[in-house]
Amino acid sequence: MRSTLIALAATGLLATAAHAAPATYTVDPTHTFATFEIDHFGASTNRVRFDKKSGTVQFDKAGKTGKVEVTLDMNAVNSGTAAFDKHLKSADIFNTEKFPEAKFVSDKFVFEGDKLKEVTGQLTLMGQTKPITIKANKFTCYDNPMLKREVCGGDFEATIDRTQWGVNYGVDWGFAKNVRLVLQMEAVKQ
Repeated sequence: MRSTLIALAATGLLATAAHAAPATYTVDPTHTFATFEIDHFGASTNRVRFDKKSGTVQFDKAGKTGKVEVTLDMNAVNSGTAAFDKHLKSADIFNTEKFPEAKFVSDKFVFEGDKLKEVTGQLTLMGQTKPITIKANKFTCYDNPMLKREVCGGDFEATIDRTQWGVNYGVDWGFAKNVRLVLQMEAVKQ
């Protein structure tokens, strides 16, 4: 009986050891780009990026779990055209004076085998928080030869209905409600 209890305890310890504590990673702003794309009257696609972003990731490779928090500076919107940037920041669209940040927070990574499939979480935009699922198009971790540290990252995307967050500008004129979010992200192990 005693040897059975010892064997069970050892098995439990080994199982616990297999799930190491999550490592913390800091978003690398030089290898992270957050953009959105929206149809413009069926004629073209407007593409806009956010030049200032920050965040952290906690990732347990063995346990296939993680947490992520990414913040976008809404005043750092960049369409390539100053007049359009000013309009995007105005009360008509993002109202950055009142809502200077957008944030994505998640504690659910979904894997298919060893491949990250999606990250589900909450997007806060214009003071409203709604659930979204971000698809992982690719994801990996590697040893960065210049930083001499592990880096994890990938390409992610989601399509949202912007009106759920109160971004309604132009809908009555026929502007699309759906916006494609595209995120290229790399984060450095601390």
